[in-house]
Amino acid sequence: MQFKKLELEGEKGIKGLLKSKHFKTSLISIAVGAVAGFGYYYFTGGQSMETMTFNEIVKHVVLGGFFGFFVTNSPCARGRC
Repeated sequence: MQFKKLELEGEKGIKGLLKSKHFKTSLISIAVGAVAGFGYYYFTGGQSMETMTFNEIVKHVVLGGFFGFFVTNSPCARGRC
């Protein structure tokens, strides 16, 4: 009986994580999602600056950022559907 040699990668640590392509892609997607969330809020009802409440803005920006993160990190985005 033959066994394949197990290939293990060393831990990258924080520096390796920050330099990884996937981390950078996730940050860019979160930023784009946050801007899209703010744009959605602004163009659908918050055009008058007098009625813009901070809570509503934060809610839309966070939701947009989450969608950006989800699009990048979903299993189907990595071909694991």
